[in-house]
This record gives sequence, C-alpha cells and structure tokens, in this order.
Amino acid sequence: MIVAGLMLLAVGAADLARTVFTRSASSVRFSALGGVGLAALVIGVLVGAPLAGLAAVVVAALWLWLMPDRGRSPASIWPAAGLGALSALALVLVPADHGTGAFGLVEIDSPLGALTLPGVLLMIGALAYLLESANVVVRATLERENIAPDPAPGETETVMGPDGLAVMPKLGPGQVMRGGRLIGPLERAIVFGLTLAAAYPLLAAFIAAKGIVRFPEISRDGDGGDRAEYFLVGSMVSWVQALSAAFLVWWGLRS
Repeated sequence: MIVAGLMLLAVGAADLARTVFTRSASSVRFSALGGVGLAALVIGVLVGAPLAGLAAVVVAALWLWLMPDRGRSPASIWPAAGLGALSALALVLVPADHGTGAFGLVEIDSPLGALTLPGVLLMIGALAYLLESANVVVRATLERENIAPDPAPGETETVMGPDGLAVMPKLGPGQVMRGGRLIGPLERAIVFGLTLAAAYPLLAAFIAAKGIVRFPEISRDGDGGDRAEYFLVGSMVSWVQALSAAFLVWWGLRS
C-alpha cells in the first residue's frame, strides 16, 4: 500500500502545485514541484520505505512530462491507465504491512475499520489524485476525441445558469467553464466516499441527479450533439477514475 499511496500522492500533489503556481515565475513553479519531490522522499524515509519515495518521485516526473497542464497531452490518457496498473501491481507485490517505519504498527479507528499508516497514505494519495490529476485526464480525453469543435468568431450558445437561461460565448476544445475545475473534484470525492462506504443506492441517486440537472441543457443541444457528448464522455471518465481509486483503496485495506 505504501508504494501505491506515495505514487498517487506525489502525482496528485505535483498537479496541485503546478495548478496553484500556474501564473508564477518558472523558478517558483520548479521550486514548488521540487518541494513535492522532496516531501515524497522524506515521507518514504520516515516510513522506512525510501525506495517507495524514490519511485513516487520518478512516476510524478514522468506524469508531469506526459500530461502537461497546457496544450495537448502527447500520450493522451494512457499515463492514467499506466499509473493505475502500477498502483495495482504495487498492491500485489509489496506486503501490506511494509512502510510502518519509525512509527511502528499504528492503527487508527475509522468507519472502514482499523487503518494502518500505509492505508492512510493510500487513501490520502487517492484523494490527492482525484483533486486535480483527474481533471487533467478528463481534459486530455476530451481534447483527444475532439468533442467540442472550434467555435466560429462571436458564436454564442444558450445555457442554463443559476438565474435561468443565459447567452454565453461558445466554448472551444481548449476552454472549460471555471466551475468545472471545482465541480469535478467534489463530484469525484463524493463518488469515492460513497463507493467505499458501500452506499450504492445513494451513489446511484447522485449520478441520476446529475443527469437530471443537466437534462435541460442537453435537450437543447444542436444537431451535432456536441454538448451531450461532452457531458457524457467527461462524466464517464471522471466517474471511472473515482471508482478505480475507491477500488484500489478497498483492495489495499482488505489485503
């Protein structure tokens, strides 16, 4: 669990750092990313798994290279699949009790049962990934599939806003509403939590509620169906990542 948790934590923290400092000077961004790498190494040493910390730094560096926050991703969404496969492989090959370090076998009571330190790090790492890295994957998917065509100059569209219908400039493939960067992580956190809690009726109701809220907007979609496809593809990729993260955590805790 410790290897998978540190890899997910390093990737998620690196994406959060470059997003927070996206408008800062290059030196500031590199310093923030270097701090993330150093923190991963320190955590690895403290828990008695320095190689896990080193692996996390290498994986995070590869992730930042293959999944840029600007422009198209050269590898599309395959780095996300590779990260998931590496995490699953780490759960299989590395003993579950590896990584207690100087803290010994510490157990924390939780609704999911007694959590060891590696289990806690795995949960934190999964949540860190879902906060921002999953947004990068969703964007890369939509850009690869070219869901939203480039709008004509001055082209507008009618959308459902909090105060009713509103006319807004049409968004292109490289543009997203700012609210999506907040709604996506919240949505994934809810799906992640409900899945781990085995609250499947609530999970189904939550997914259905999102479809109901979006239905008026989708029903007004044009002949191209761009907005409906944008919603379906983006939502499915987001949910798959949240469910996969929940499965990894469940698997790790049960091991």
